[in-house]
Amino acid sequence: MFRNQVRVLLSVGFGGLLFLMGVLGVSGITFLSQIDRRHETTRLEFVARTRLIESLRSNVYLSGTHIRDFLLESDGAGGLTKENAYLTAKARAQEALGSYRLKLEPQEAASFLTLEHGVSFYFRTLDQVLEWPSAERRKRAEVFTHSSVLPLRTSTLVLLDQVEQLNRRWLETNGRATSDLLTLFRKRLLWLVALMLGLGSLLAGVSLWRMLELEKESGARFAEITRAKRELSNLSARVLETQENERRRIARELHDEVGQSLWAMGLEIDNLAAAVKSSDNELALRRLEGLREISNSSVRVVRNMSLLLRPSMLDDLGLVPALEWLAREVSRTSGLHVEVTEEQVPDLLPEEHKTCVFRVVQEALRNTCRHAGAKNSRILVQAGGSELQLSVQDDGCGFDPARTKGMGLLGMEERAGHLEGTCSIDSKPGCGTIIRLQLPLTDHAA
Repeated sequence: MFRNQVRVLLSVGFGGLLFLMGVLGVSGITFLSQIDRRHETTRLEFVARTRLIESLRSNVYLSGTHIRDFLLESDGAGGLTKENAYLTAKARAQEALGSYRLKLEPQEAASFLTLEHGVSFYFRTLDQVLEWPSAERRKRAEVFTHSSVLPLRTSTLVLLDQVEQLNRRWLETNGRATSDLLTLFRKRLLWLVALMLGLGSLLAGVSLWRMLELEKESGARFAEITRAKRELSNLSARVLETQENERRRIARELHDEVGQSLWAMGLEIDNLAAAVKSSDNELALRRLEGLREISNSSVRVVRNMSLLLRPSMLDDLGLVPALEWLAREVSRTSGLHVEVTEEQVPDLLPEEHKTCVFRVVQEALRNTCRHAGAKNSRILVQAGGSELQLSVQDDGCGFDPARTKGMGLLGMEERAGHLEGTCSIDSKPGCGTIIRLQLPLTDHAA
């Protein structure tokens, strides 16, 4: 689980950083593409405008040259050629003028209107030459060229220079707009970098904090596992010690009780044989009565030993009768008044559940008799839903479970944990003790 959480944190942390870097890169590329497109559009527009102005300039200049040659040409074929050349230049100039009109910005309209009027006046002035007869053309050629064609062409070219300057100012304006867009990109890039650093630091901080928490939790769990292993080792040692003590006690009981009874029975049998040989019937009957008492006593001793090891009624009659028998035995031998109460306990319980509950009650009553100094103890067994609950309460001196926990209590917790249940101890010095056991029940058991 710890490894999975670390993987998730690392995936989220590094994935978040990569995502932010991707967002930053895509945003930067998108913005640079916009700037590049704007710059390219501005450049192409400026080149197109410049070409139209140059076309208009060259055709205005050529139209004046063609009119001058037309005036000086004497033969009809040459004049017609010059006239066609002039009309072609005029058409190209007007076409360039119309194309440039489509590219105008609102602030350029006034200057372009002045240029349009000047070009129109220039061509109207030159058009009238086409109507003159040959003699009049030769007569007025030099004067018209110097007084009208050259001054009008010069003034028109001046107007074109003004429009060209306006076009350059347009380029500068769009260049400044591109520079402003680039400045905005720098600011946005800095903002995105700062945001990425902030979010990256936040992700790194949260991931580091969570990893430290998981490391601390892992250390606590490792310490808990180590403590559980140590307690389990102690419990195993105590179980072995308890087994040895139990074997020693059983051996002592067999030697002291059963062995002595058997020796006494053997002695009584010898006495009975002597009485039979002497034909003393009254003595023989007394010896037989003594043998009966010794036999009954031996039977009781063996039965008590077997019941203490595992009461047969736990298997034959069920959990509650076995607890009631245990309560009577403890009350008879120790003076502790034990009361057993049951609520809706099913007759068919798993063997492991019955054994666990009986051993927990047995250990609890043993601890109460040895250490609590209690006068009363109450055992409550109840089944509710899919759970079997047990509580053993006494009015003894109590203790602090956090500081004092023997192998018997650890054994209770171990038995409950083996059946996926829980065992808790509620006690305070001077306030008695309550031991609670909760075991899950299957549908069949319930």
